[in-house]
This record gives sequence, C-alpha cells and structure tokens, in this order.
Amino acid sequence: MALSGMRGLSVFISDIRNCQNKEQERLRVDKELGNIRTRFKNEKGLSPYEKKKYVWKMLYIYMLGYDVDFGHTETVSLISAPKYPEKQVGYIVTSCILNENHDFLRMVINTVRNDIIGRNETFQCLALTMVGNIGGREFAESLAPDVQKLLISSSCRPLVRKKAALCLLRLYRKNPDVVNIEGWSDRMTQLLDERDFGVLTSVMSLFVALVSNNTDAYWNCLPKCVKILERLTRNQDIPQEYTYYGIPSPWLQVKTMRALQYFPAIEDPNIRRSLFEVLQRILMGTDVVKNVNKNNASHAVLFEALALVMHLDAEKEMMSQCVALLGKFIAVREPNIRYLGLENMSRMLLVIDVQDIIKRHQAQIVTSLKDPDISIRRRALDLLYGMCDVSNAKDIVEELLQYLSTAEFAMREELALKAAILAEKFAPDLSWYVDVILQLIDKAGDFVSDDIWYRVVQFVTNNEDLQPYAAAKAREYLDKPALHETMVKVSAYLLGEYSHLLIRRPGCSPKEIFAIINEKLATVSTATIPILLSTFAKILMHSQPADPELQDQIWLIFRKYESYIDVEIQQRAVEYFALSKKGAALMDILAEMPKFPERQSSLLKKAEDTEIDTAEQSAIKIRAQQQTSNALVVTDQPPPTNGTAPTGVGQLALVKIPNQNVDSASPDHSITPENGVISKSVSEAPASDLLVDLLGPLAIEGPPAPAVSGEQTSFPGLNATPSPVDALALAILSDQSTGVQPIGNIDERFHALCLKDSGVLYEDPYIQIGVKAEWRGHHGRLVLFLGNKNTASLSSVKALILPPAHLKMELSLVPDTIPPRAQVQCPLVVMNLHASRDVGALDLSYKFEATLVNVKLRLPAVLNKFLQPIQMTAEEFFPQWKALAGPPLKLQEVVRGVKPMLLPEMADLFASLRFAVTPGLDVNPNNLVATTSFYSETTHAVLCLVRVETDPTDRTQLRLTVASGDPTLTFELKELIKDHMVGLPMAPPVPAPLLPQPQPQPQPPSVAVASDDPGAILAGLL
Repeated sequence: MALSGMRGLSVFISDIRNCQNKEQERLRVDKELGNIRTRFKNEKGLSPYEKKKYVWKMLYIYMLGYDVDFGHTETVSLISAPKYPEKQVGYIVTSCILNENHDFLRMVINTVRNDIIGRNETFQCLALTMVGNIGGREFAESLAPDVQKLLISSSCRPLVRKKAALCLLRLYRKNPDVVNIEGWSDRMTQLLDERDFGVLTSVMSLFVALVSNNTDAYWNCLPKCVKILERLTRNQDIPQEYTYYGIPSPWLQVKTMRALQYFPAIEDPNIRRSLFEVLQRILMGTDVVKNVNKNNASHAVLFEALALVMHLDAEKEMMSQCVALLGKFIAVREPNIRYLGLENMSRMLLVIDVQDIIKRHQAQIVTSLKDPDISIRRRALDLLYGMCDVSNAKDIVEELLQYLSTAEFAMREELALKAAILAEKFAPDLSWYVDVILQLIDKAGDFVSDDIWYRVVQFVTNNEDLQPYAAAKAREYLDKPALHETMVKVSAYLLGEYSHLLIRRPGCSPKEIFAIINEKLATVSTATIPILLSTFAKILMHSQPADPELQDQIWLIFRKYESYIDVEIQQRAVEYFALSKKGAALMDILAEMPKFPERQSSLLKKAEDTEIDTAEQSAIKIRAQQQTSNALVVTDQPPPTNGTAPTGVGQLALVKIPNQNVDSASPDHSITPENGVISKSVSEAPASDLLVDLLGPLAIEGPPAPAVSGEQTSFPGLNATPSPVDALALAILSDQSTGVQPIGNIDERFHALCLKDSGVLYEDPYIQIGVKAEWRGHHGRLVLFLGNKNTASLSSVKALILPPAHLKMELSLVPDTIPPRAQVQCPLVVMNLHASRDVGALDLSYKFEATLVNVKLRLPAVLNKFLQPIQMTAEEFFPQWKALAGPPLKLQEVVRGVKPMLLPEMADLFASLRFAVTPGLDVNPNNLVATTSFYSETTHAVLCLVRVETDPTDRTQLRLTVASGDPTLTFELKELIKDHMVGLPMAPPVPAPLLPQPQPQPQPPSVAVASDDPGAILAGLL
C-alpha cells in the first residue's frame, strides 16, 4: 500500500506506537474516530486525498482490533472512483472490513462487474481479488459467468486468468450451482494443458474443489493430471521462479496428487504404470537434508505421495519402500520430521500387507515414547496401539505399563485405557490379563476409569478357573501400605466373592481377610463403603458356621452404619445385619454371583471409536468437541459399582424421555452387583433403558414414557413417538450455581428468539449475549455478540456448542478475554439434517475478577427457522391436501386449553412461525389455512399444509390438522404448533445491549433499556 505522502496517517500511526499503555491507545483511537466521523458528515468538503487518508486510518484502527461501525458508505464509494489510487483503497479496505453478508456490498456489485468485464487489467485484478476474498452467494449469482469468461479467454494475460481461477473457486464454494458440470468437464481438460505455471496452479486448486464434489464428471482429466506430475518430477521446462529449493513447484505437485485421490482405483494399465513411475521417483528422490525450507517442501510432496500410494493400493514392494522411508524419518533428530513419520506410519497401518514390516520399527517407536515433545509421544502411543496384535501384545503392553510411571498426567488416562483395551483384546491367557489390569490400577489408579475394573470383574466371574488366581492376586495387593481406592474396590469385591477358595493358604482365613479390609474402611470415600459392607456380608456367609468373634466384629460395623447419613449405606447395613442372623440360610440368600451375559465389552466399544488416532483425525476430534451431540447415549449396564444415586443428575436436564416401559418391580428385574446385593436370577436390562447424562457416563434407568391420549396415535414411519412433555424445552438449561443471577427471564428471551431473528439471549451484571440470525433453506447463520458490560476484562472465556443429533453446528473461535466495555462477534453456522424439535445449547463460562460464571443456554435454532412461507391458490392447495390422506402423513388433534386469541392474532402467530396464511381459502370464516415449505439436508423442500378450525363460542379449544410428505415432520410440526397455541410466552420487548462508545464508569449498569429494533439491540451487526 502506497502510503507515502500521507502525513496525517503517518503521524497517527506514530502516535499509536508511542502510547505507553492500552488506555492511552484507546483514547487516541477514540479521538481519531470522532474526528473521522465529523469529517465524513461533511463529505462534500472532502477531497479524494482526504477521503483516502481517513479510510486508511479506519483500516489501521480496524487492524488494531477496534470496532469500526461507520464509514462503510465512504469506503465502498471509492470503488466507483475513476482513478486507480482511490479505487485501490476502496477495494483493499472493503475486502478487509466487510464480510460477504454486509448490506453495503449490494451497492457495488454493478461497479465490480463493470471492472471485471472492462478492458483495464489493473481494475480487473483489483475486482477479482476482492470478490475472491469476500465471496458470497450474491456475488456468485451475479458475477460467476463473467469470471468464467475471463478464465477461459485466450486474450487475457496470465495474471488476470490466475486471479479469475481463484475467484471462481471462492464463488463455487459459496454456490456450487455457478459451475455447470457438463460444460466444465471439457473446459477443465483444456485448462489443464495450460503452460503458465501460475495459471495452472490456480486452476488445479479449482479442479480439486470440482472433483471433490463430482468425480465421475472429470474422468477425462485424469490423464492430464498424470502428465502434469510427469512433467514436474522430470523437471521438464520448469521456470526458475517456480522452482523452490530445487523442487519443481511443490505446491502444484501436492494439489495434483490430492486431486488424484478423489478418483477410485485407476484401471487403465498405461495410466497406472505412468503414475507409479512418478510416485517411485518421488519416493527415491526424497531424503532429509539440513535446509529446513527444502525439507518442508520435499516432505509435503512425499507425504501426499504416500497418501496416494495407499489410495491406489499399490504393490507390496512399493508399500514396503514407503514404510522403510518412514522408518528413517522417525529416527532423525528433527522433531517435526519424526512427528510426520509417526503420523504417516499410523496411516500405513490401514494397509494389511505392511503391518508386519511396520513391526520391524517397534523398538524405535518405543523410544519415541520418551521424546521430550508430547505431540511425538502421543503419535508414538497411537502407533503402538494400532500395530499391536497377538504376536507383540505382551511386549507392547509391558512397555506401556513401564511408561505409565513416568508419563505426564495429560497422557495417563489415554495410556491406561489403551493398555487395558490391548490386554483384553490380545491376552494370551486370562491370568496375564488380570495381572495387567491390577498393575494398571496400582500404578495409575486416579486415571483408570470404572469401566476397566468392571471388565476384569466380569472376566473373573465368567471364568471359574480364574477365580482362585484373581482372589490370590487381590490378597497380595492388599498387603501394600498405600493403595488407591480403585484397588480397594476391586480387591474387596473379588475377595468377597472368592476368598473361600483361598481358605487353605496362609493369611487367607476369613478373620485375616476381614481384618485387612477393615483397615481400609476408614480411608475410603462414601462411594466405596457399600462395596466393603457387601464384602463383609459375604465373608460372614462363607464362614458358616459363624465364628462368634468374627460375627461380633462384623455386626458391630453393621450397627455403626445403621444410622449413617447416606441412605444407600444405611439401607445396606440394616439389611445385612438382619440377613446375617439367619445363620446357615445365609448361604442361599447371598449365593455366589452368577455369570454375566455375554455382550460387547465397553472397552472394545471405545476401541472402535479410537482405533487409529492420526494427526488428521485428532484435529477433526478437536473441532468436534465444540459440536458435541447432546443426544442421549445408550450404553451397556456397567458391572459392579457402589449403587449410590448419581450425584449431579440435577445439574443438566435430559433431552428426551425414552418411549419404553420398564417394570422395575418385575420379578425378572434382578439386582446386579452394582449395588452389591446378589440374586440368583440375573437378566440383562435392555440397553435402551440405560442412558448417559450429558455430564458423563452416569447410568440412569429411563422412567416409563407418559401415557399417550387416544388422540395421539403412534404411526408407522416414525422411529419413536417423542415425549409430548415440554416440547421446546428439550435441551439443557442453566444452573445458576455461582450465585450470579441473570437479568430478565431466560426462558422468555429464548421463546422470543424462537419467533424473531435478533435480540438478547442472556444477560447478567457482567455480560450480555445477543443473537442475530439469518436463515436460508436448511442453512442458518447466527452471530453471537458477547458484550462485556464492565470496566474490567472478562477472562477465561470458553464457549462450547452442544448440538442435537439433527443439527450440524460449528462455532468460530471465541477469544479467551473480552476487553472492558467491548463486544466480540462469534459466527455460528447451522445445518439442518432432518425434522426435530430438539434444540442445541451454548455452554458458556467466564471469569470476572474472582467470580467464575457458567451458564448453559438453549440456542434459538428451532424447527420453524427452517420453514419458508409460500402462498398457494385454491387450485394448488386442494389437490395437495387430498393427496396427503390419513396418518401418518396427515395428523389431526383436538387441542384444549388453548390461549384465547382472535383469528388475526392467530394469523400473526403463524406468520412468526414462518407460515403463509391465505385468507378465504377455507369457506368457513372461523377457520385458518397456512402453508409453508420445510428444508433439511435429507428431505430438501417438503410442502407442509395446516388447517385450524376454531369455535367462536369457545376460544380455548380448536381442531388442528397438519399434513406433509414426511411422517416425522408432520408429527413434529403438529407438536410445535400445539405448544405455541397452548401458551408458550410470546415475544416480549427485548433489552438492548448497553455497549456505547467505551468510557470509564464507576459501576456496571444493572438496568437495560427495552427495544425491539435490531439496529438498536446490538452495535456493529454484520
């Protein structure tokens, strides 16, 4: 940017750099913004030079991180200037400050188009660069044909065509319809013959995007791609400016090989042979050198070539060569190269024929576990986990156990889980498996999940030959002076069940076992006491006829806990004391635990989800953590736990109640070792009855579904009849455990935003969260405005999106700190997959001075947001209405308890729900007919028809009929409309955010000003 000669701009930049602190900088920026605003109000007196100077200043202020919410008109007006200096400033600043949805961009579409189709190449490049940076659907629809003409024009210079290719790529990503696949297949073949490397590199980026969406249409381009690779690898006619450290255009090589990976296996023998020769040349010509830049470029090409080799399922000889090359990489000193070698070797595990070759590098991989870099250690752990099988399981598990003692806390939980999975999956014998799990618990008890010791108990229970060995090992561990509580649990359980098998061994009499376990009783938590009480009852049962001294000691413990504050422990103590008085009959009552039913291991189930954790998959998981589904998870019923009630069930509400009737009083509904009480008849609880709360793996038995009235019939086509309770509250709610009270009613704010697209979602004394949304078809874009209302910063800001199963939601990065009196904007992209009334949630936490605040808020991405009202005539409506005949496509219900409203009020409600009400379509003037279309990724546009029949004499009841081509959608729409009819709160006035220009204030505001104007609600909306 040519800024020379602008003295005012240079002075301003110098003033900013000379500021001693942030406050001085803010005051100087505020002063300059005020000056610019004043000068813009008197725009007629501004010369082109002054306008450029002030727009440059606005850009500099914006780049410093300050909001610039004015001057957009002056900025975009420079694009229309006839001279290059003003036009350049207009294009550059517009590209930086405005985004694709800004209203001001509509003002310049015609000007941009004129520059693109004009003959001034400099103006063409400026326009193409701006469109390529900003993009947007409106630009795509208006400018794509002109950009395509520039790209294929033989009269345009390469510089313009290169920018046209990148601009078309951006427009295609925003709207794929702008590129006609049939016509572009032949054009792309011609473009791949381009001799200019700049144009060819840009065209290849476009080709990768095209072929990723439709491979079949571009098969004729495959030979061209192979020829490009041959030309590059043989270094034929490569201009010097496109040779990077002796490597011919590495970027083009990478893109070309990436495009080839979208094609299935190549059948043509000539093309396949040529491609393998190219890949062989890349593999043979890549080595580690001292120059870091050359290494980066050559390794980028190499690793893309490795991915292509695996994709093409090359011969075993080439695969072996790839593994050998990676083996050299994991032995070098450079950490980045070692990391890439380990990560790519993990990918090679997917190829069955090379697993034995990878095992040859096991010693070097184990050495990487001790690397100073934790990223390398993680990759080494993942690789060892993936390459383990029966032949090397013992060695790998022993290495993991040895490493467990020195591993940092961040890795121990993952390390323990993977060691347990491998021990179970590849155990040469069960006694070795028991040894491994007990060592695991002993070395890393805090990081061993309950699933691990549950599983070892199941193995021991189901294998009689293993029971004496397991009990003996448990007895040995109890002699240790310091034991983790998990080891106390598993040892007490095993000895309670099988200590009678050790009766002839020294130190294993009932008295001795009771004494050593009793020593641990005072050291364990409340959660472990029930297991120990069950163990004492078992010991007493196995010592029949009872030893009076032992019996008195155990009875004394039972009596001690008969009045314990914990209900579970109290009940066990009372019942065990009463049962122990039955003498020999105790043998039948507390009989040995029966075998567990055979079912998939919960550990192996986790193994399926984390089979090979490559770097690429890790990145995907990190992004997915911000989109964690709040659908209820069905799990196996865990083996023995303490049976106490889950602590924390009340913190988050379950999303749905399962539609299953479970008769907990049924005789077959037996009590399993979770609660330590033993029954001879054990039947496996249905997996669907066991639900996991959002907080973690808390096993909760689902209550029976509420009874459904006769008017609510279950229809085929619906996977499950959703519970009719609290339809719009099917999400987690806030738990104000910190004592910070919200300003205003959170539920009313949420329901208001269900009917409108902008407003305040949440507010408390420290923060205000506003929302502005835009909905198109099955896509939605929300912007969350996080405003700091105070003169001190909000720190440790974290936001996590919890989407329901039917929505894909992606939140942009949320800054860790919000400055005083500042506002940050966080875009949230939503895509609807199918019809559902479940709603997503925002889990937000922040810290203000010493106060930590955490709130969980429902997000207004609800079913009606994906509706688009359409008007229909009688000739269009009635044939559709008759075609959708009867359940499940047409549902009817008499709704009572309706909030009384006149027909115009009801029409306004339907309009807020995105229905088009057509007056006069129904001959009865007391009835209402509404139409809309529902959009989702799976169904696209589905026509929805609604008829409401009202009774003028009784406004509290009506008959509702809903019809659509999707049975699930019909049911969900009927429930949605019914909920709003029955009286969910309507849109109240929404408080406006108190975020004026920053100025010192002694106290944060506590009263908000009511406003329904979106422009007044949130400053600086996109």
